[in-house]
Amino acid sequence: MPQIVIPVKNLTTTPEPVTCANCQACCCQLEVRIVTDTGVPFHYIEYDKWGSEVMKRADDGWCQALDRNTLMCSIYENRPLVCREFEMASDECITERELGGL
Repeated sequence: MPQIVIPVKNLTTTPEPVTCANCQACCCQLEVRIVTDTGVPFHYIEYDKWGSEVMKRADDGWCQALDRNTLMCSIYENRPLVCREFEMASDECITERELGGL
């Protein structure tokens, strides 16, 4: 009887850790409500239908403050509180990356 070879699959692949170098700024597609004064420049602010301040978004849905060449925040020192609290590699971050196909 011939011997059957079953290929071995690595079932414990560890995803690459999320860093500034591979982030892809998926969170910059989320709606960001401005709830505290962190110094966001006025030209990046608009008002939603309820009158709340939110970050402006480009026609494609990305935050207007995102530098498209570097995929980094152009107003990092003055970014909204929500952005400050959104931790890189957190569960929320990983979920947004998965939704973005990363």
